[in-house]
Amino acid sequence: MGISVEKNDGIATVVMDNPPVNALTVAGWFELADVITEVGRDPQIGALILRAEGKGWNAGVDIKEMQNTEGFDALLGANRGCYAAFAAVYECEVPVIAAVHDFCLGGGIGLVGNADVIVAAEGTRFGLPEVNQGALGAATHLARLVPQHKMREMVYTAESVEAELLAEWGSVSRVVPKDQLIEAATEIAAKICTKSRFVIRRAKECLNAIDPVDVKRSYRFEQGFTFELNLSGVSDEARDAFVDKKDAKYSK
Repeated sequence: MGISVEKNDGIATVVMDNPPVNALTVAGWFELADVITEVGRDPQIGALILRAEGKGWNAGVDIKEMQNTEGFDALLGANRGCYAAFAAVYECEVPVIAAVHDFCLGGGIGLVGNADVIVAAEGTRFGLPEVNQGALGAATHLARLVPQHKMREMVYTAESVEAELLAEWGSVSRVVPKDQLIEAATEIAAKICTKSRFVIRRAKECLNAIDPVDVKRSYRFEQGFTFELNLSGVSDEARDAFVDKKDAKYSK
């Protein structure tokens, strides 16, 4: 359980395994950031695959941890941990291929939105249910997956979309049966690994530099609104309802 790394033929595979739904704790987000950064610095690695074990690829932050922690320490930790993990994927020195299954929600969108290539298992759903938990964030990354107006609709309604639709838009490279997911990701990674390590690393650095949106600054701006919502009290109402498996009753 936790975060593990496998290396083979120049391909590194970083595996998230945090049952029951791969929602990461504060420590988990920081660990993921550190692992991805370290792997990317290995000169023998040409590509990195980010995948998960068990049910779901990533369900975002651990809401129960946040509600069981006094004060704002867990919130601040989650904010900084997610920021670090998303940045680690974006700034990883080699291309990151996200191999996604079942569902990718909340913080998971920050990871895939910053990945270089995405492959998904059939029926995988992508969504940002943040407003249901009285939060905002990762619209920056969702906007890299879907058109602007669809992004807004998904944020406001908290509804998700299937990988097949993202494949039509070109955001997802391939949609395959779940038992072929690792094979599909490995095939793309292997093609990248046939190229010069030096050239590929400069290519990633170049592509990041010409991005029209500074994803780190944009996401940090979103996080400020999440903290405002927490100070208002509405976020606790939403998260308490989530933990208790009830419909939220908002005072605002």
